[in-house]
Amino acid sequence: MDKLSREEVLHVANLARIGISDSEIEKYQVELKKLLDEVDKIKDVKNYDEDLLIAPHDHNTVLRDDEVGKMLDQSEIMKNVPRHNGNFVEVPVMLNE
Repeated sequence: MDKLSREEVLHVANLARIGISDSEIEKYQVELKKLLDEVDKIKDVKNYDEDLLIAPHDHNTVLRDDEVGKMLDQSEIMKNVPRHNGNFVEVPVMLNE
């Protein structure tokens, strides 16, 4: 098959929430088929399996041990805070309500 069916193209357009004209449907029947054929080439990769790694190296991250440290005094923390209200640190509004 050299192209997708009209229904398949309309289904993809519906999933993408886009409207397409009749001429675009004809164009995408061929173009989407080419794209899917290219994606199918992944199956032809030698030694392809489901355990294929994303990165070609192992992640041997060495983390330090957790140690209980000295707690910071609240008054010391508030010295470095540009704006505060009582015991609360004021930060800029990031979301509009």
